[in-house]
Amino acid sequence: MQKIYGSAAEALDGLLFDGMTIASGGFGLCGIPELLIAAIRDSGVKGLTVASNNAGVDEFGLGVLLQSRQVKKMISSYVGENAEFMRQYLSGELELEFNPQGTLAERMRAGGAGIPGFYTKTGVGTVIADGKEHKDFNGETYILETGLVMDIAIVKAWKADTTGNAVFRKTARNFNPPAATCGKVCIMEVEEIVPAGSLDPDHIHLPGIYVHRLIQGEHEKRIEQRTTRKA
Repeated sequence: MQKIYGSAAEALDGLLFDGMTIASGGFGLCGIPELLIAAIRDSGVKGLTVASNNAGVDEFGLGVLLQSRQVKKMISSYVGENAEFMRQYLSGELELEFNPQGTLAERMRAGGAGIPGFYTKTGVGTVIADGKEHKDFNGETYILETGLVMDIAIVKAWKADTTGNAVFRKTARNFNPPAATCGKVCIMEVEEIVPAGSLDPDHIHLPGIYVHRLIQGEHEKRIEQRTTRKA
């Protein structure tokens, strides 16, 4: 099956619709599928529910979809450093389903593994637990979290072969692999596509069986926080 497409718009063709759900990779400003996000913005699709560890920053990452008012709900862990996100949430324009970071990663992984739900102690006794099933195991209370299965997943890798076997760098590996697995269709952008068989099997972080469509493109290398000493 041919997986390589010429552009982000081509790779998303036929997959987008109003009210859809999207899992997006990225950790801070690392591993953000910026080309696919820009193509989703340009498509004009709206009413989106997006699951992502971060909500991007102003004018970058998922922040561009928030600015264009295309996102109805975020399922997120860390939502700081995005003034527009905070404004929309505090004004009631944007729904937020807040998840502890490990819980969100496990919800994505569980969805991709066909696990409908799991129990965790994280969030017990906080607003996170409101409305969720509680159950005791060995004298300890746990809450039930559900696995996430999304209409599409958009992720970004450092390198992939033509069959979609992918390698992520550093913290870009935190959320991209679980996000990729929980989408019914996974679209991945990479910095470099190499011939099949040229990657060491022991170095592959995401098997190509999870990747349905693939693009290569130029990416911006941003620094989230720059700290320097005085001259």
